[in-house]
Amino acid sequence: MENTLLQHDPTPWQATAACADLSPTVVFARRAKEAAPALRACGGCPVRHECETAVAPAESYFDGVCAGRLWRNGRPADPARVAKAVAAAPTSARSARRD
Repeated sequence: MENTLLQHDPTPWQATAACADLSPTVVFARRAKEAAPALRACGGCPVRHECETAVAPAESYFDGVCAGRLWRNGRPADPARVAKAVAAAPTSARSARRD
């Protein structure tokens, strides 16, 4: 019997998202330092609007990165603190990629 819950078939916008190849641990991180690779990827992402519309972070109490912002319990994290943490985080994305 096939387990359909473990299968993931992304929508077209998800497949083209800049974070598509990042680990879910990075995308759904609650701290800016851990989420830095996803936040950097969002900067040039062509589907930020689609992401925010689909995720609706404010309505879903979302934790993680969505549309270029870090969210905690559906609220955007403090942009100044996030920017500072991202700037201090290493830029190597190797550990952020899915294996």
